Amino acid sequence: MGEMFGTLAKHYHEGGFMMHPILVSLFVALGVIVDRVITLYFKASVDKEVFLKELKKHVYSGDLDKAISFTASQKKTPLTSVIKAGLINVPKGEADVQAAMDEATLRESPKIETRTGYLAMIGNVATLLGLLGTIVGLISAFGAVANANPADKATILASSISEAMNCTAFGLLTAIPALVAYSVLQGRTQHMVEEINESSVAVLNLIVANRDKMRMPATVAVEE
Repeated sequence: MGEMFGTLAKHYHEGGFMMHPILVSLFVALGVIVDRVITLYFKASVDKEVFLKELKKHVYSGDLDKAISFTASQKKTPLTSVIKAGLINVPKGEADVQAAMDEATLRESPKIETRTGYLAMIGNVATLLGLLGTIVGLISAFGAVANANPADKATILASSISEAMNCTAFGLLTAIPALVAYSVLQGRTQHMVEEINESSVAVLNLIVANRDKMRMPATVAVEE
């Protein structure tokens, strides 16, 4: 392990100045990946099937208060927040339920979509920085060869090109994980957005079908 890090440090040092912005890109990408994984797979995640199954029991029994209380007691996620907004507005009518869930969806969706797109940008920037570093290194290499002893030109050129290619390699080592993570996290984000839209429609239909037997509370406390 120590030998591997020593080799990486050697190549990093040989890569020249452009290795520094690539390293910054790598740290930014890692930070975004950690943040998005925690949010999408833990903080904002809820078992939709289990949640809706329990919610339906309260709606079928006509107990709106329990349906709202059950939703409020769940982990606060975009999905539960959207459903809660709809349930709170049941006494006002179907149109208000739909409007409330639409508004909540617009408010909650950015929470699961934000920052993921940065990974694609970082992947592209890291690749271009690596290419730029290589080009700058090659320009310096050919400049040095022009003034070198003819007998040493081949050795100097080979060594300089090898060092210049470190930037391309490091840029790709940063870009590839960032782009792979972007694809995975973007897929997860899209899945969660689709779950919210699907659940919103399902709950709205459920409320419309069972509204007549619901016991409407005199007042419904709105919790933000």
